[in-house]
Amino acid sequence: MNQADLRLASAAAALRAGEFSRAADALRALAAELSPVAMPWEMLARAEEGCGNRAAAAAALDQRLRLDKRDIGALLLRARLFVQDGDSRAASAFFRAALNQEGFAGGCPEPLRPLLEQGRRYVAESSSRFAEHLLDTLDAPATPRIAHALDLLTGKREIFLQQPSVFYFPELPQRQFYDPAEFPWLEPMLALVPEMHAELDAVEAGDDRFSPYVTRDPSRPAPNNPLLDDPVWGVFWFWKGGEVVADNAARCPATMRALEHAPLPRIAGRSPVAHWSRLLPGAHIRPHHGMLNTRLICHIPIRTAPGCSLRVGNEVREWIDGVPLVFDDSIEHEARNGGDCSRTVLLFEIWRPEIAEEERVQLAQIFKAIGDFTE
Repeated sequence: MNQADLRLASAAAALRAGEFSRAADALRALAAELSPVAMPWEMLARAEEGCGNRAAAAAALDQRLRLDKRDIGALLLRARLFVQDGDSRAASAFFRAALNQEGFAGGCPEPLRPLLEQGRRYVAESSSRFAEHLLDTLDAPATPRIAHALDLLTGKREIFLQQPSVFYFPELPQRQFYDPAEFPWLEPMLALVPEMHAELDAVEAGDDRFSPYVTRDPSRPAPNNPLLDDPVWGVFWFWKGGEVVADNAARCPATMRALEHAPLPRIAGRSPVAHWSRLLPGAHIRPHHGMLNTRLICHIPIRTAPGCSLRVGNEVREWIDGVPLVFDDSIEHEARNGGDCSRTVLLFEIWRPEIAEEERVQLAQIFKAIGDFTE
């Protein structure tokens, strides 16, 4: 046994004995010497937590999750820290990630089994409190579909066919792609494509502010997505979370004029959402489902390229100049760039046309209540 192993064994013994300060001192020293892969970050986190240093414990666990974003032990311990900090939504997210990973692949360390079961209870209790929050916050359901949607959101009913990952609205048609002719406001947007194309060229030739579309949020488990932090799927925001991205908007006035023609949803803290979506050669957005089935996604082709395709359900389309794509992203879909040129579209969301105005008003209330929920 080498010197590092001896020191690690001594730190482990101190941790078992509840001598957190001694264990933390030894493990901090080892962290400065060992490679990140060899360092037992969960052990350091437990020692720091025992010393009352929750921020240091969180930093150690975040380091472990950067190496393996689905490590069950680190997810569970991170969830416990969020519980202690009073951040119930973050705690639920990490507990859910740990429970999903355990259900998919197993591997929960035996000493953490009680914490896993605590997480199961915590998620169930949080879901119940969330349902009570919605019922206390919202008006009585305006239509049977609103009531059905709330039942689905709170777990009283199951989802079939369309499979959005967050919110399901019942009795909508199962249409994969929509005919652009159904949306006459697309025509004036298409008339601005040459100007939008020139704006795209200028952005890419100058200070290219495209960033990876899939990024991590420090208060949530890292997305289990192979394109995490990968610029091969890039985004240039115009509207994000209901707010205009002022610098980008100022650089692209024609694009902003085009978006004025679209009936963008207005939901505080969430919508509008609009951006350029760029796929570089070799990009593959793997099959997935969108969060909601109350919206449609619109693509205005700005720069098309051969070898690029979008599959929604069992239909495959290519991006063609002058031909918008309007589709339901709650149905399984994927996209790829199998060519040697980049492809960029203007992407934005609209309400599904089958949803009545009174339902849109109450759905906006529901989505805002979801965003406001903090316990």
